[in-house]
Amino acid sequence: MAELNTDSGGDKGGKVRSKKQNSKVDLTAMVDLAFLLITFFMLTTSLSKPQAMSLGLPDKDPKDKTADIKVDENRTMTVLLGDGDKMYFYMGIINSPMAPKGIPYGKDGIRKELLKRKKEVAAYTAAKGRPDQGMIVIIKPGKKSTYKNVVDILDEMAISSIPTYTIVNDFLPEEQKLLEGK
Repeated sequence: MAELNTDSGGDKGGKVRSKKQNSKVDLTAMVDLAFLLITFFMLTTSLSKPQAMSLGLPDKDPKDKTADIKVDENRTMTVLLGDGDKMYFYMGIINSPMAPKGIPYGKDGIRKELLKRKKEVAAYTAAKGRPDQGMIVIIKPGKKSTYKNVVDILDEMAISSIPTYTIVNDFLPEEQKLLEGK
């Protein structure tokens, strides 16, 4: 509570002087208000949500023995991720006329190639009378590739609007030699 000292200061002879009074302010109400505001803001703010990329994973049912589906090799693109931010790609099968070639990450590298090949595959499937079939990308991260490289290539799939892609760890001997630099 606030108190005011109203004592006149005693009799000191004829002149009346005003004495400085000590005032006390009770801060209890202000502290209560501060804690109420802190509690309000703590309960109403939302913390930053973790950013996650959604991946569709197949069910692992050992009883389910589905036959392998044959896919036209002209629709598939294989991307190999190696160590030291190296990346190689090829269309179709590895022994096709288009030999695997190295390509950098980013908009002038893999993204440009993905968009170019996507248009080619769209034209190819339209000519075959199956315009609903799009390009399939097979991503093969090597043993020495980094997590960042895998996330970067998945981001490129999302940016390039390629709905069908898969991550595989089965390497052909030619692909293994290419990643090892032999």
